[in-house]
Amino acid sequence: MSDGGMTVLDGTHLRSLRLSIPDSAAALTGAQVLDLAESAASNSLFDLPLPPALKSAALSRLNVDDPAAFHNQELTRESATAKLDEYLAAIADELRENPMVISILDGSTLRVFLEDEDDFAMLAENLFTDLDSEDKGKIKKIEIRNALLRMGVETGIPPFEEFPVVNDILKKHGVQEEGELGQSQFAELLQPILQEVADALLKRNVVVVHNTQILNGSKLRKLLADEEQLNTILAKVLDEKHKAEDNLNSKEMITSFLDKHAKEVGLPSSEANEAVTLVYDAVFAEVGDSKFAADEDDQFRELVKEVLEKLAEQLEASPMYSDI
Repeated sequence: MSDGGMTVLDGTHLRSLRLSIPDSAAALTGAQVLDLAESAASNSLFDLPLPPALKSAALSRLNVDDPAAFHNQELTRESATAKLDEYLAAIADELRENPMVISILDGSTLRVFLEDEDDFAMLAENLFTDLDSEDKGKIKKIEIRNALLRMGVETGIPPFEEFPVVNDILKKHGVQEEGELGQSQFAELLQPILQEVADALLKRNVVVVHNTQILNGSKLRKLLADEEQLNTILAKVLDEKHKAEDNLNSKEMITSFLDKHAKEVGLPSSEANEAVTLVYDAVFAEVGDSKFAADEDDQFRELVKEVLEKLAEQLEASPMYSDI
């Protein structure tokens, strides 16, 4: 995947992995089994370290009541092999429900800008204009650093802390020195810097994890499959129906309730994403206007349940992205 674009890690890569216990090991501790699975999973996921929350959630899927005791527990070779497979599958399952979103920065986006004179000229002009906040036609040389920070992952610049070679490139070009740059001088200095960053990324890609949640209906499907949890939600929405103003129709009331409880049921908020309104419109059209005229409580509960099912289908077919 070219840099700047996003890749979704949903556990698919892990499902084809087949791990085995080293031949030299007659027995392993629980900690060693977890380390083997986590190392294999990380290697399969572009060498990304697994987030602690992911490891904790996956471990809880193994019904391990006392993680500390499990770490010290000695397992036979057969038992260790079984736990290894179970834990790797649990990591994959957790990623399927809560995928990670990454960008692989390899310099390709930067090269696109550099290879097209018009694209680069526009990029340089826009950056210079943003940095020239006082409209003097001049900026300090050190502002080149801020220009790269403004470009960010979307245009292929990795975070400096994850790719310190950027600092070396800036130092090589004397960015920290005193002096001011006009727009043309700024562009002349920016170009070789971006070229060297692109060349460095080609030799060593940088993988950046986005602070992004993918809403794919998995949480909603779990809610629908859990009768107790579903009944709790239906009771809440019915209670709000009874309290609702008379001029609020069923569609508006359901939309308002789900928007208010979006995080709880695994739905996107309309405040964060305008496309959510279109999703609701599509679901309501599929359900049909006649059902929204129902006034009996039992009919209303069934209506809400059907809306939730349709929303889960919509999100599974077309997942939505939301900043965490």
